[in-house]
Amino acid sequence: MIGKLTGRIEYRAADHILIDVRGVGYLVFCSERTLAGLPAVGEVAALYTDLLVREDLMQLFGFTTLAEKEWHRLLTSVQGVGAKASLAILGALGPDGVSRAIALGDWNAVKVAKGVGPKIAQRVVLDLKDKAPSVMAMGGTVAEALGEQPAEVVETPVKRKAPAPASNASAQSEALSALSNLGYAPGDAAGAVAQAAGDAPDAETPALIRAALKLLAPKE
Repeated sequence: MIGKLTGRIEYRAADHILIDVRGVGYLVFCSERTLAGLPAVGEVAALYTDLLVREDLMQLFGFTTLAEKEWHRLLTSVQGVGAKASLAILGALGPDGVSRAIALGDWNAVKVAKGVGPKIAQRVVLDLKDKAPSVMAMGGTVAEALGEQPAEVVETPVKRKAPAPASNASAQSEALSALSNLGYAPGDAAGAVAQAAGDAPDAETPALIRAALKLLAPKE
């Protein structure tokens, strides 16, 4: 099983890249969001990968975080959701957005992905709602995947893109852990944290915990 690749991007297409790893070229399919965040041709990138093997097909799919990879695995386990639909959902929402939509039961958010209709969107939310807490808890564990390159690769001098704004995935993970330690059910805690993070995307852990606790407080 190929779980991670680090190498130089040889070329980019609309839905995949060719990445050269020590002289071996790998075609890796990615979501639009992931492709947009990768460096330019000639630069080094690191991707977690998932290998699809069928009788007549072998394809690699690439992800910049373990949470994105795990959501892809879970999404493709839902009846009617193939790899193309999974990448469309991740491309439209990102892993944090998928976590938030599923934790909140917001199938309308899932439906915005190209090629995903209402029935499939509802099935995704219903089938994966209990999985949201565990994937959200993965936030902040994969910083080493971004910008990592092997020492023997000499990078071609090219202008780099400005780094993408950091998400608060780590803060969500820490807030979820804190609420779980306080005795809240994983599903309830995940829903509250997801809603709080949606209201304040840049909030740090203490602010997320306070906002989530307000949402979880009994309504008078």
